[in-house]
Amino acid sequence: MSDKRARVTGIGGVFFKARDPGALGQWYARHLGLPVQDWGGAVFEWAEAGTGRPACSVWSPFKQDTTYFEPGDRDYMINLRVDDLDALLAQLREEGCEVLDRREDSEQGRFGYVLDPEGQLVELWQPPDAASGGP
Repeated sequence: MSDKRARVTGIGGVFFKARDPGALGQWYARHLGLPVQDWGGAVFEWAEAGTGRPACSVWSPFKQDTTYFEPGDRDYMINLRVDDLDALLAQLREEGCEVLDRREDSEQGRFGYVLDPEGQLVELWQPPDAASGGP
């Protein structure tokens, strides 16, 4: 019996608050070699297990006063790559999870949000190529 449930395919990103995101990014670039780009974050490329499709994860500091992580109250947010955002959000609702009405669709992909049992915001990301099955 195969499992047809939507699933997480990897970590899409680690986002966190910083007093001075620019200076912090420069420190990570200089001392740890992170490939920090002009927009302030770093992108790490990899291949998806099982499919070999190109994928990436993002490391990015946000301004300390960002409201992007709300309603979570932590100084960080995890973004998880998913293969079928709509199906996964429906599954989570059916399972009684706290799925937010917040949605975003852009050239970077489709985003949905759920709170974990401790109230932490989890961003679910379906990359733009996930629905088509290729880059």
